[in-house]
Amino acid sequence: MIVMTILVKNEIDIIESNIKVHASLGVDAFVIMDNGSTDGTRELLSKLQNDYDITIIDEKGLYSQSKWMTRLAKIAKEKYNASWVINNDADEFWLPQNGKSLKEILNFNGSVITCHRYNVVLTNDCEHFFDSIYRVDSPIFYRKEIQEQSEKVSIVLAKNSPKVIVNPKGLIKVRGGNHKALHIRNIKDYFKAYDKIKRFKDIVVYHYPIRSYEQFEKNIINRKNLLESGTKVRMGPHYRRWVKIYNEGNLKNEFDKIVLNQTEIDVLQKYGIIKKDTLARDIIKEALQE
Repeated sequence: MIVMTILVKNEIDIIESNIKVHASLGVDAFVIMDNGSTDGTRELLSKLQNDYDITIIDEKGLYSQSKWMTRLAKIAKEKYNASWVINNDADEFWLPQNGKSLKEILNFNGSVITCHRYNVVLTNDCEHFFDSIYRVDSPIFYRKEIQEQSEKVSIVLAKNSPKVIVNPKGLIKVRGGNHKALHIRNIKDYFKAYDKIKRFKDIVVYHYPIRSYEQFEKNIINRKNLLESGTKVRMGPHYRRWVKIYNEGNLKNEFDKIVLNQTEIDVLQKYGIIKKDTLARDIIKEALQE
């Protein structure tokens, strides 16, 4: 039994596609926590329960990703006796690289599987988020202070951390961001740097962080509310910079810099930063047409 866990807040533009694609690839059930969505996401999830095996958890508390994702994995173990739990975000698609289904690939015992994750860049000719055929292959490493201060930074082109699939039997905790998991059978790996952990090559995560201006703005407003909540929250410097830009009324200009035109695509391809990759587009489109 393969179960996918997802933590959502205001993801109405992508959550149905995410569930449909992964169900078509072999995910048996979903455990989804809604953290106070106000855009119709929660109502859509209830509707999708008619077609998919979805357990919905309503959580109104202050964002706590590691705690909540660990909780969802334990629910997947207790309710579904899951053999594997894919710790997902609404904007990520876990896609086989060998033509098999996720169920066929994950037909073995293990503890924690670490998968490559690539950002998919939005280009100005995309009608839908999945129309893009370029992923970041050799990311740019920006120093933290540059991420906070420089308007020339494109976080979509920056270094991306991997994601994990876990066996919930023996799981101790999922780390914030779902980048690592502490398991009784992989304690040594948990304390390694990301680049020292062996990657599982048969599944790759395609990440769509920027999908439209409406989605981008909604995300930054949510980050703004977190920062202004009066409690201590962990948040990347690029989000803090975007919140500042939003408060100054310049977020649309920032979005226009993120979306690539053909000249920018050509330059980034020339230097190997982005790579043409049609696999995600083809798999997602095929699943959504079924």
